[in-house]
Amino acid sequence: MKEVVSIENLQHFYGEGELKKQVLYDINLKLYQGEIVIMKGPSGSGKTTLLTLIGALRSAQQGSLKVNNQELVNANNSQLVALRRNIGYIFQSHNLLESLTARENVQMSMELHKNIHTKQAKERAEHMLELVGLAERINYYPRQLSGGQKQRVAIARALVSHPKLVLADEPTAALDSKSGRSVVELMQKLAKEQDCTILLVTHDDRILDVAERMVTMEDGRLSLRFQSLNQAAT
Repeated sequence: MKEVVSIENLQHFYGEGELKKQVLYDINLKLYQGEIVIMKGPSGSGKTTLLTLIGALRSAQQGSLKVNNQELVNANNSQLVALRRNIGYIFQSHNLLESLTARENVQMSMELHKNIHTKQAKERAEHMLELVGLAERINYYPRQLSGGQKQRVAIARALVSHPKLVLADEPTAALDSKSGRSVVELMQKLAKEQDCTILLVTHDDRILDVAERMVTMEDGRLSLRFQSLNQAAT
């Protein structure tokens, strides 16, 4: 299988001098094309820090972190920006712009792609919203949508550019059981159709069965757990 993410002996620190504190220790992880991996662990264990490093939202410091064969340790800002174009992000708070419609929020994510002109971006945004079941709400503003519908817009925004990697940080935390399940199953379906990789951080035990694999973060250290879907759900 093709490696989308390859991490070897990754270390990360916050602060400098006497205030310097290590938050990630000897992280080793490989993510393969088309698989869904769940990351669990208590709050403050380092999950979100690792997610932001993989997502090129900050530069990795020590060890090796490759995304799509590009090394991110000591990467400069222009390299990080270029890599973000091929990564989709889904967060707990959906981060939609209230002044934009659902279609405009999704279309905005394609602005970094200079090869996609405005008309094509609009058509792709509308098509993706149809795929997530929001064909009748394309021109609705976030304030007019339910929590589950907002997350569907966030999913459409993350996947509209056909990224190789999608990173999701607690995407069901603000949703009820039914909406949360629906949102994750939709992520799973669309990601499989696009053959992209999903790394999903969650505390929600109700959705563990969507993943092929689960890893656990605790005190900045990652343990790998290869499980069947039935084992993960119990």
